[in-house]
Amino acid sequence: MTYEIICAGFGGQGVMLIGQLLAYGGMLEGKEVTWFPSYGPEMRGGTANCSVVVSDQPVGSPVVAEPDGLIALNGPSLMRFMGSVKPGGVIVYNASLINEVPEDRPEVRLFGIAANELAEKLGNDKVGNMIALGAFLGLSKVVGLASIEAALKEVLPERRHHLIPLNISALHKGWALVEG
Repeated sequence: MTYEIICAGFGGQGVMLIGQLLAYGGMLEGKEVTWFPSYGPEMRGGTANCSVVVSDQPVGSPVVAEPDGLIALNGPSLMRFMGSVKPGGVIVYNASLINEVPEDRPEVRLFGIAANELAEKLGNDKVGNMIALGAFLGLSKVVGLASIEAALKEVLPERRHHLIPLNISALHKGWALVEG
């Protein structure tokens, strides 16, 4: 099994973090992984995306041209990458920032979540990325939720460890949206 993912949005939305969590979670499950970031020169507000490959076999290249899954946290990212998702793939998008979704991809599973509003209800508007990741994990099953929870302790800097319970709550919220 080889599963290729693109995570995309604006800088500051936590796109790189969710990519790192997917890769680290895969490593914790004994899988081969790559994480390949790409972002503009701006610290916040510029474009940001990363490619993640999770596989049972050695990964030949970190470059993802036709992903099995896409997490799009803003409209430009959805427009840019939606057409490249393989038939049968999964697209999770942030419906808080994306009002119009092209309906020309009936062969992919498309799931919109109001990530920003849900994050605010959890008490921190910065965990929308975790809600989207939880939904993506629930749909794709590429990495287990427990592996992502464990990866949080490794990927987040120690000064952010007090936020781990909130991030875990956000992951579970996203998972519940697609499981229920």
